[in-house]
Amino acid sequence: MNNYLPYMVVMALVTYLIRMVPLTFFQKEIKSPFIKSFLFYVPYAVLGAMTFPAIFTSGGSVLASTAGCLIALYLAYKGKGLLSVAVAACIMVYLVDLIFPLLS
Repeated sequence: MNNYLPYMVVMALVTYLIRMVPLTFFQKEIKSPFIKSFLFYVPYAVLGAMTFPAIFTSGGSVLASTAGCLIALYLAYKGKGLLSVAVAACIMVYLVDLIFPLLS
């Protein structure tokens, strides 16, 4: 536990500062449409940048992961819900790993 304490303190400080600094410096409402839209889409861009590379290393093989990613993109484009897209992608990865066991 003692080894992790400095890491937890630094993480808590960084998390607090990220939330506190904008409140301190930006007292007025942001009126710029560009800055508003930028701040709105930053969390999605960061989440995508962190998640997308992991898609191709999480499955049994790159082929299975690519197949799962493609089916997920297709179903998301068609407007399906998050749960159905995630389940379909998992099933696709499982089936491709089942059909092509030598490629993993």
